[in-house]
Amino acid sequence: MSNSILESVDAAGDNTGQSTADNTAESTSEGTANSAGAPASATVMSMQQALNRALDEVLAENPKAVIFGEDCGRLGGVFRITDGLQAKHGEQRVFDTPLAESGILGMSVGLAMAGFHPIPEVQFDGFAYPAINQIVCQIARMNYRSRGTMPMPITLRVPSFGGIRAPEHHGESLEALFAHVPGLKVVSPSNPHEAYHLLKYAATRPDPVIFMEPKSRYWQKGDVDAARHDAAGGSPTGAKVMRTGRHLTLVAWGAMVARCLQVAELAAEDGIDIEVLDLRWLKPIDAEALAASVRKTRRAVVVHEAPLTSGLGAEVAQLITQSCFDTLKAPVERVTGFDVPYPSGDLEDEYIPNIDRILFGIQRVLEYKRG
Repeated sequence: MSNSILESVDAAGDNTGQSTADNTAESTSEGTANSAGAPASATVMSMQQALNRALDEVLAENPKAVIFGEDCGRLGGVFRITDGLQAKHGEQRVFDTPLAESGILGMSVGLAMAGFHPIPEVQFDGFAYPAINQIVCQIARMNYRSRGTMPMPITLRVPSFGGIRAPEHHGESLEALFAHVPGLKVVSPSNPHEAYHLLKYAATRPDPVIFMEPKSRYWQKGDVDAARHDAAGGSPTGAKVMRTGRHLTLVAWGAMVARCLQVAELAAEDGIDIEVLDLRWLKPIDAEALAASVRKTRRAVVVHEAPLTSGLGAEVAQLITQSCFDTLKAPVERVTGFDVPYPSGDLEDEYIPNIDRILFGIQRVLEYKRG
């Protein structure tokens, strides 16, 4: 990325905001523990460990919480997210189910109607398709259908997205499908700290939450401060700025946040100051935080793994345009997967947005000239 691009940006009067030196610890290299400046109460753990700890605490705090799914009990799940929970909390609280996603989610509806807080797991994102009827026609609608007399406090854990070179149906990006359904809330963490706090928060909601866990980030390690959501005592709701910048905003969620932070580091070598916004909640979207970031930088690139057409990036782009049309210096760019079925194996490297594709997207936006 040439310095001439930066010169044209600065000449346009975009020298507002904080410098790269003010970036938060979240902008350190991908997959490393952010121990420098971490609170004394913080513990280094992987996202898998953070999720496991969150579920352990939810079971201890809420006697009506139950965890179940394929291999969730004795084995602890294919990714070991529920490892040790059955031994600690008993087979009545954490248990295995048959290989039938429609049955798992149908049972969740019945348990919720009986006053429990089910936390079912769909073993892989692509396995959610057989349970779409239960998710869309029952879980999402029961509270509405019953005029509020039957809330659905269901936290559906879905190991999501690609990046692990798994077979077909073991890597999908279904956020747009879930976010389109009225009655569902959708959230995706990007690091261990977020995973711990977002899951604990989701497991206290009276509404159904689709909790999309980026499976390629399960073994990423980082500081988890269980005492506070962040150093400023922030909330687990809404979007979160992971790195401040002034030339352009990268908007992402899940596994793509870490990749965007890498891109921001590389762009900084050329003097391009990138802000990275972790959307976190994909339904509802934090439109205010989105607008605040883009009003400052005046340019935006949205990055996600799902196909381009009708992906959630289109909704994000519209929200940005609606709020920031008078200040935008360029159209909102999208860097996404392709309009093909999510590939398996080594083809993932061609499909998932990589550093070069994101950098080219940034360059297109920075070089845009009106008329």
